[in-house]
Amino acid sequence: MGLINNIKDTALIFEGGGMRASYTAGFLNNLLENEMFFDYVTGISAGASHSINYLSRDIERAKRSFVDLVLDSRFGGWESFFKGEGFFCSQYIYEETSYPDAVLPLDFETFMANPAKLRIGAFERSSGEMIYFSKEDIHEMKDLMKIVRASSSMPIFMPPTYFREHYFVDGGLGGGIALDIAKRDGLKQFFVVLTRPKGYRKKPLKFTRAIKAYYRKYPHVVEAMCKRYLIYNQILEELQELECEGKAFLVYPDVMPVSSREINYQKLVASYELGYAQGKRDLPRWKEFLGIE
Repeated sequence: MGLINNIKDTALIFEGGGMRASYTAGFLNNLLENEMFFDYVTGISAGASHSINYLSRDIERAKRSFVDLVLDSRFGGWESFFKGEGFFCSQYIYEETSYPDAVLPLDFETFMANPAKLRIGAFERSSGEMIYFSKEDIHEMKDLMKIVRASSSMPIFMPPTYFREHYFVDGGLGGGIALDIAKRDGLKQFFVVLTRPKGYRKKPLKFTRAIKAYYRKYPHVVEAMCKRYLIYNQILEELQELECEGKAFLVYPDVMPVSSREINYQKLVASYELGYAQGKRDLPRWKEFLGIE
């Protein structure tokens, strides 16, 4: 297909955040509409979905994944949660919607043809390791969607994902912003799409006793959940230092009108439109940082 990427040696990093990604889908679509194609993309949780939509260059799917899909009766909710399928019905969302005749088809051919490097992070439940998958781990659509599901399996609210003899939970447990793997892969410059407004810092987890009881067989999950706020805040501090050095551009939402578990369609539409309008406004600053005319 001969896809070409015009932004070299800068990592595009998509933060997770559940349905807050409705807002950042508006940022993503400004990148695509303006043909700003990075050759290195990484994401965790909802950021994993953004990554594959970006690499398949699918403006429509980028929006529909975090807005229109909530209208599907199989998407989730409390009824789905109490059935054990998850507040977000992850098997359906990630493993059944992406095929050509399904409700959210993914252009797998374009995705695979894109020469950009991809990294998707997920948390291995038993070892406590962050595993970063790449294109080399993907041979068919089924592999890709299992990996995205693994990265996105929110603790408690979604069941873990079984993939290649391992159980995974949400990659957000490792911090939620994949700066570590981008640095490990040798990147020196970073364009980071965040899902919290500037100045936000995560607070310590409440209900730790309940978490310890729920995950009593998986101490690494408990430890990661309890320490996550520290790691997340440290990553933000490092990103701000990189920004001061001119090595990072941090795209913060002006506001965040929805929670990670929002399922109200009208609120998600409004969230996307706010993100899209902000992206359009801020585009000249993005281009300046990236050296694009």
